[in-house]
Amino acid sequence: MKFLPLKCQKVLGLLLQLLNIASMCTVSFIPVRDNYIITSNRDEKNSRRQAITPAIYEFETGKLIFPKDTDAEGSWIALHENGNAAVLLNGAFEKHISRPPYRLSRGKILLTVIASENPVRRFDRLNLERIEPFTLVIVEKGDLYECRWDGNKKYCRQLRNYRHYIWSSATLYEKEIVKKREQWFAAFLNRNSNPTQEDILNFHQFTGDGDKNNNLQMERSGLYSTVSITSILLTVDRGSMKYLDLKERKMYERKIELTSDYELA
Repeated sequence: MKFLPLKCQKVLGLLLQLLNIASMCTVSFIPVRDNYIITSNRDEKNSRRQAITPAIYEFETGKLIFPKDTDAEGSWIALHENGNAAVLLNGAFEKHISRPPYRLSRGKILLTVIASENPVRRFDRLNLERIEPFTLVIVEKGDLYECRWDGNKKYCRQLRNYRHYIWSSATLYEKEIVKKREQWFAAFLNRNSNPTQEDILNFHQFTGDGDKNNNLQMERSGLYSTVSITSILLTVDRGSMKYLDLKERKMYERKIELTSDYELA
């Protein structure tokens, strides 16, 4: 690459960086009265096969709703009939260099964790050797947790479940972009003190400043784009998952009756 003009070196370097990065996403958590809404934008390689829309799957501990990754057969967001939920962001605290092959996909790790009756404890005890870095946002029995694996060490902290949060995947979003997104989120909440699930889906789909690279519905160099938006609404006795396929421009919804009372403390 040293024989190329400097401008070409920079362009090629950017393309190599993009090709070396796994999928990213944007996640928000919003408590509204006795409910919570957790929403995820899936930003993925355009070459990746289209995911399977949300369906109900039987596990030993009960039923789960989740969209399924066609390639790895894992998922990035899931809801258990016991009221627990989890969503995945690739990367931990900062960008990392992907060094495949890995022992297991992060999407399968998510399903292993959320299929447990105690997801946070399952994360803590799980062997993550040779697993690529990731972040899990977990709702367990009404409590909110942020659990990270940086490739060497686990980190898990309980968050205040009465507050609002937004996360942007560490794999492709610079700190200034993360800060800008937090400002968009705060402005949205100032305009919508009690947002509906539809309001939040609109926020995830249409928010930005015209920069396609970093809008919430993003598109980069024809290689990556936001392919879907998934939103979980959990009430006292029922959970639902809405899935907006941005390629088909079609909305899907699955509902499930909860097997235990759920409350936000």
